[in-house]
Amino acid sequence: MARKTSTIRWESNPFVKRPEKESILNQIGKVIWMTGLSGSGKTTLAIDIEKELVNRGFLTQVFDADIVRATINRDLGFTMEDRLQNIFRVAHLSRIFLEAGFVVINCFISPTNHIRHLARKIIGPEDYIEVFVNAPLGLCESRDPKGLYKEARQKRLLNFTGIDSPYEVPEKPDLELNTEHFSKKELVRQFLDFILPIITKK
Repeated sequence: MARKTSTIRWESNPFVKRPEKESILNQIGKVIWMTGLSGSGKTTLAIDIEKELVNRGFLTQVFDADIVRATINRDLGFTMEDRLQNIFRVAHLSRIFLEAGFVVINCFISPTNHIRHLARKIIGPEDYIEVFVNAPLGLCESRDPKGLYKEARQKRLLNFTGIDSPYEVPEKPDLELNTEHFSKKELVRQFLDFILPIITKK
C-alpha cells in the first residue's frame, strides 16, 4: 500500500554495495527532488542541469512526471491517493538508482508536505535533496505550455494542483530556485554551485 514505507535493508543485501559503485563512477549518489507547480520550470531546468552534470562527467538519471505517468504509472489518476501512490513508486525507483551510485533528478509537483515526507523517508533523509522551484500561480498559469490551467479553469480537468487541489509550499527546502526573478542560466548556475560540492567525490 502507498502509506507503507520501505522495509528493505539495503546495507544487508548480498549484491555489490553502493560505495564500490560510487568509487567506479567517481561521484556520490543523491536524489534531487524538484517540486513546484505545473509550469514553474522543473523540467525546463532539469534538462539544462542534467546536460551540465553529464558534461562534467556525472552519471545521471532524470525521472519526469509526464514520462513516468505515461509508462509505469499509467494506471494512476490525480486523486490525492493516486498522487501518493505515484510518489511512492517513484521514490522506490529512485532509491534503486541511488544504490547504483546515480545522481537522480526527479521532476514532480509532489503537492503536499506529507507526500514529500514519504519520498524523503523511502530514499533516506541523508540522500534526499529537496529543491523548491518557486513560481507564483499567476505566472505558471500565464505560461501554461500544455493548456492544462485553461482546462482546469473550465472544469474539464479536475484535481489540478493550484486550482481545485492544494499545493503546500515546502517547509524547509534544501534549495529554492525562483523562476520569476532569475533567468534559467542564473538558476542553473545557482543549482550547480549548491550541488557540485555534495556529489563530487573527494
